[in-house]
Amino acid sequence: MSEAVRFADVRDEDQESPPLELTDVTVRYGEAVAVNAVSLQAYAGEFIAVTGHSGAGKSSLLWAIAGAVPSQGSIRLGEESVGDRTRATKLGIAVIPQGSALALLLTAQENVELPLIAVGAKAQEARRRAHDALRSVGLEESGSHLAEELSGGQQQRVAVARGLAQHARVLLADEPTSELDHDNRERVLALLRAEADRGAIVIMATHDPDAAAHADGEIRLDDGRAETVRLP
Repeated sequence: MSEAVRFADVRDEDQESPPLELTDVTVRYGEAVAVNAVSLQAYAGEFIAVTGHSGAGKSSLLWAIAGAVPSQGSIRLGEESVGDRTRATKLGIAVIPQGSALALLLTAQENVELPLIAVGAKAQEARRRAHDALRSVGLEESGSHLAEELSGGQQQRVAVARGLAQHARVLLADEPTSELDHDNRERVLALLRAEADRGAIVIMATHDPDAAAHADGEIRLDDGRAETVRLP
């Protein structure tokens, strides 16, 4: 396994992601199988929707790719094995989690900045990226507000901004539009498209068929098993 690349390398806005390849990925919680031998390939510039009913395994698949839940099988980004969450972060795999997962007693700006600083960004660069990302989701004036002071939809947009600010190679978005009105849903979907256009791989879990229609391809999970609905 080669040495992990540095923060600046994996977050270069003009750098395309190497291919993401999953081979027979399985996630179990005790006796329950959440993801059952899923294999897929995704390439730079692709925006993929993962659909399926509640409990079908969508979130588990995304978190397995992110290295955050134990899995069997192989998950590779280019020549690199993803491994655990720390390794995935170093490789440039970022997550927009369902439910935002913000630190409620930090400001919106701080919630976006801190993950950048944690992986080596300088404070000035983190501030700039956080400001730009919040502006992109329409929250430029809310950066100084505590997360607990924001509405559910605003919190979700902060979580989207946090993911965008990382300039990830692979951006995993778990139900990123579930709390949003129509206009903000369209804004966020356009931003995810822009991430793919700059060379990222974007994988979005969603139960919303209208949101899924914005993606280049669609994979449907049914009790953990994957079926290709549309190819990119």
